[in-house]
Amino acid sequence: MNAHPIDTWHTLVESGNPDGLDDLLADEAVMLSPVVHTPQRGKAITKLYLSAAFQVFCNPSFRYVREIIGPNDAMLEFETEISGITVNGADIIKWNAEGKIVEFKVMLRPLKAVNLIHEHMGKMLGAMKPGGA
Repeated sequence: MNAHPIDTWHTLVESGNPDGLDDLLADEAVMLSPVVHTPQRGKAITKLYLSAAFQVFCNPSFRYVREIIGPNDAMLEFETEISGITVNGADIIKWNAEGKIVEFKVMLRPLKAVNLIHEHMGKMLGAMKPGGA
């Protein structure tokens, strides 16, 4: 039996290593970012955003503080500190019958944190995309 997708997600986050995302994401995965207007569709772009998020968010202060888990979706509230700013947010995750993530939505607060994440994610994504700086 395969591991529950949230257990797998926690293992990846705890390791700080996004290498297992290929196995966890469905080909049709959609990323909904708090700082990008349009949904990012497809496994490759979703993996790119989540890999960048690992580098921006995963630090010793990152922790999940609450979880609500249903049969095919979950809300994981988190807190972290980045550049002296407390970031509070939620990962809202949906998966299919095969246990593959089909939608990953990130919500953030407060506005100061949203602006900070926008800046950090922009730099990280620019560096990770082919031809990036």
